[in-house]
Amino acid sequence: MRLSDLPENPTVVVTGGAAGIGLAAAKAFAARGANICIVDLGADRLAAAAADIGGDVMVSETDVSDRTALEALEAAVAARFGGADVVINNAGIQPGSDTLDPTNWQRIMNVNLWGIIHGSQVFAPRMIERRRNGMIINTGSKQGITTPPGDPAYNVAKSGVKTFTEALEHEFRNTAPYLSAHLLIPGFVFTDLTKGERTEKPAGAWTPDQTAAFMMESLDKGDFYILCPDNDVPRALDEKRIHWAAHDIIENRPPLSRWHPDFGEAFAKFLDDET
Repeated sequence: MRLSDLPENPTVVVTGGAAGIGLAAAKAFAARGANICIVDLGADRLAAAAADIGGDVMVSETDVSDRTALEALEAAVAARFGGADVVINNAGIQPGSDTLDPTNWQRIMNVNLWGIIHGSQVFAPRMIERRRNGMIINTGSKQGITTPPGDPAYNVAKSGVKTFTEALEHEFRNTAPYLSAHLLIPGFVFTDLTKGERTEKPAGAWTPDQTAAFMMESLDKGDFYILCPDNDVPRALDEKRIHWAAHDIIENRPPLSRWHPDFGEAFAKFLDDET
């Protein structure tokens, strides 16, 4: 499915839509004439985001980890617009985690994985029933592919998003070909989620608007994997990192060998190798 295949003035639902990539994506679709529903927590944040988007924007203060709340949201979208044509499951948190410390694990999984599964499962049935061309776009992460050390709960959740979205696209392809699923894989983006104590965007980071623009270009081409670069990491470097991570299994290396002291030199040589 490509953007050009969508119906005129589609209805687009964006979770995590009050800021960052979600807000930028909502603005990008609104510029193409879409009806917009932004979903987030914080009435003031939602009101400010709606004003930023402009026009008659539907807002919903909904916790994506609450399936019942998402079911109510879906019904409200259907009552107002007839149903969703594009769902961007983008809401996410990153409070940090440790492998053996249970702190934050349940919360991260509930929002970053279950929020996306709930959003897809709740909105897809009516999308299938309506038989209109449509999309579900799920926000993953490079950390869900190369799984670097440091935040295992986030990595596990985003790995699950990748697996779930691949399965969703396979199902649509075989049972509802007028729908498609897509995996958005942002690079380093300067948002409330990533900025920490910083007040100015680092030179290496992209803005949310740049990320949304890249997403729209990729959707114009019908891409499933929307692998975004940033100002520090070009696609070629991402490809090599992903290639190396996959070959940990193929070559029976230690897991996360990219960070293993015995393989640091080999990884550096691999990056320098033109072939």
